[in-house]
Amino acid sequence: MATPRVAVVGAGAAGLATLKALADAGVPAVAFEAADTLGGLWVYGAPGSPAYRTLHLNTSKGRTEFADHPMPADWPDYPDHTRVAGYLGDYADRFGLREAVRLRHTVERVTRTGDGWRVRATGPDGPVGVDVEAVVVANGHNRVPKRPEPYPGECAAEQMHSHDYRGPEQLAGRRVLVVGGGNSAMDIAVDASYAAARTLLSLRRGVWVVPKYLLGRPSDTLNGALARRLPWRLRQRISQTMITTAVGPPTRFGLPAPAHGFLQDHPTLSDALLSRITHGDIQARPGIARFDGDRVEFTDGRHDEIDLIVWCTGYRVEVPFLDPALLGDGADRLPLYRHVFHLDAPGLAFVGLMQSTGAAFPLVEAQARLVAARLAGTWTPPDPARQAAACRDELRAATARWGQRRPHMRVDFDVYLAELGRELAAGRRRAGAAR
Repeated sequence: MATPRVAVVGAGAAGLATLKALADAGVPAVAFEAADTLGGLWVYGAPGSPAYRTLHLNTSKGRTEFADHPMPADWPDYPDHTRVAGYLGDYADRFGLREAVRLRHTVERVTRTGDGWRVRATGPDGPVGVDVEAVVVANGHNRVPKRPEPYPGECAAEQMHSHDYRGPEQLAGRRVLVVGGGNSAMDIAVDASYAAARTLLSLRRGVWVVPKYLLGRPSDTLNGALARRLPWRLRQRISQTMITTAVGPPTRFGLPAPAHGFLQDHPTLSDALLSRITHGDIQARPGIARFDGDRVEFTDGRHDEIDLIVWCTGYRVEVPFLDPALLGDGADRLPLYRHVFHLDAPGLAFVGLMQSTGAAFPLVEAQARLVAARLAGTWTPPDPARQAAACRDELRAATARWGQRRPHMRVDFDVYLAELGRELAAGRRRAGAAR
């Protein structure tokens, strides 16, 4: 392998897409992966992976697959984690990416040098170091569990984070309280409803629960068709009407009313949750007020006895190997040009540091192509002032739509994918004009 010019941190979907794009552009690279296999969070049982045995895609395969590596036509619309992990392995094999990955190498530190970057990692044979022109951070942001602030009272129930959940046997025979409104919370509550003695689902705020099929099609394909023609506010009204017509408002099932309109938060997809609630196998509860031993009091005054709490409260975004000075107010508040390029550190890029209204794979693929074009010299960014202005405009629009729920990281899947295509074309024109 040629001497690498670029170091990629991570060999999950984002890291592999980056290696593929760099190879296509003729830019030699090396990737460091802490686990002993490729695939990142989709590899069940891999160190640091949050995958659980019943995990499936919550975006349909046609909207999730890489553009240059379609998922098999005979797969179900929502494949399980085993298929997805295998798909990523096949992607690496098809494009010859494995030889560029150093498995079981944990990146400890990335520092700037006079004309580039120094990457230090710890591998099976001890410390290693490599000097490169650029670094691409592609290690994901679902690895450091975010635990809630302490509630009043003392809790005697066993507690775990969804990051440590692996399968329904952990819930069997227990009186389980699942806390959270995201996709993992819904999946785990459904699992518990079959295995546990009793299942409670606590939500502090309402969410839109979207069935995986609407009008006989995967639901994300309908919004995708609308996104190519309509602004998000109009899509919101149409989508909310479709959802409430198809399944009714969340309050019909005892769930809190959503605090925000549809498309103003990450969608929660589940076909099974509402059915299990209507059958009495999951009981909805509002937020927690306090604990008293093995009893929990909710904000509506109800009390229940519990044995186990599963906190589905998300993750903190941390990049521990970078100098904090490079991260400003934090990785989740870092302004990046087009959500990719650091404004003040040439040669530092991020692939996958975002929260999408849809799938991630096509977006990291498009981001990776932008990074590769930059390093190959075929794409040039605008001047620094224009980059900073673009970040401010995006943040203003994101805050208006998503409030303070990580607006720096939020992207609308279809709008952002189209934007990256336009940016690639514009940057190529700028590069051509500069020659």
